Amino acid sequence: MSEIQRLIVRAPNWLGDAVMALPALAAIRHHFHDRTVILAATPSIAPLFAEVTAAAPDEIVAIDREREAGQLRAARADALLLLTNSFGSAWVARRSGIRERWGYRAAGRRLLLTRAAPRPKGTVHQTEYYLALVRGLGIEAAAATGPLLRPSPAARAQADAVLARAGVDPSASIVVFAPGAAYGHAKRWPPERVAQVIAGLAREGVTPVLVGAREDRETGRAIESTLPPGTGVVDLIGRTSLRELVGITARCAAFVSNDSGAMHVAAAVGAPLTAIFGPTDERATAPGGSADVILRDVFCRPCMLRECPIDHRCMKRIDVDSVLHSVTAHLAGGRPGPGLRHGRA
Repeated sequence: MSEIQRLIVRAPNWLGDAVMALPALAAIRHHFHDRTVILAATPSIAPLFAEVTAAAPDEIVAIDREREAGQLRAARADALLLLTNSFGSAWVARRSGIRERWGYRAAGRRLLLTRAAPRPKGTVHQTEYYLALVRGLGIEAAAATGPLLRPSPAARAQADAVLARAGVDPSASIVVFAPGAAYGHAKRWPPERVAQVIAGLAREGVTPVLVGAREDRETGRAIESTLPPGTGVVDLIGRTSLRELVGITARCAAFVSNDSGAMHVAAAVGAPLTAIFGPTDERATAPGGSADVILRDVFCRPCMLRECPIDHRCMKRIDVDSVLHSVTAHLAGGRPGPGLRHGRA
């Protein structure tokens, strides 16, 4: 690889995956420390890499999916490393004309790549999945550790400005809730239960803050409609950029989330995190660090379905008291449990 002077790394397309790829990106950065590393990502993900991480690319390219091959070609790179898994991304890489194209050998991509690694067998955590790729390409990478992310001064300033406009006192203790999930409704803890946790915390003088994408606004409205009269909540759903989300998350006293991209951001910045898992597999996507992961061992999980075809028991059997206990323990500065809080049901 000594002949490679300019390397493009194509980042994953989902926020959670991009965060979980940070240790692999750090290994790539270390290996190519004296050469140019370019990070190519969709516009919704690219700002993540402007924050403080060990990945620290020299350049960031926000990809337009219609012009991606041309944008990659214009970067004048010697090699392209794909952290994306699809046949389509390998086809775009081939069309870019970049001489060296590296990635996982899967989905019929082998003929489109010049160097390919086999995928790990069985269920592995997504962080290890990306690390296994870089190792398979001959890049040294340490054992998997939790992704680390710190907000830049710009992100902190932007977050402070957003909270100030929303009327949040700078000295307030805020608990951030990310009640949505782009994957589908099955990953969402019922809004009325989120509302009960918010009401319990608000009575203790905590300032609850809702965050999420524009697509989560319906969930936010459902939460607000079931709050007891007079219970205040700051609704920032669809009103923050990714960089503002990073800054707000670093500012919070506790963070409550379903299995989502926001959950992985919270874990990476070291926020005291309560993560609620339903249909997805915590063995593959559990947040890094010392998060409290709450789930119920029902017969049908992890099903990985976007919509529940039965009674959504994996989420409905997670009670309000369990989540409230986890959050209040975080606020008291302690650990609520042993990390994974399984419950029989």
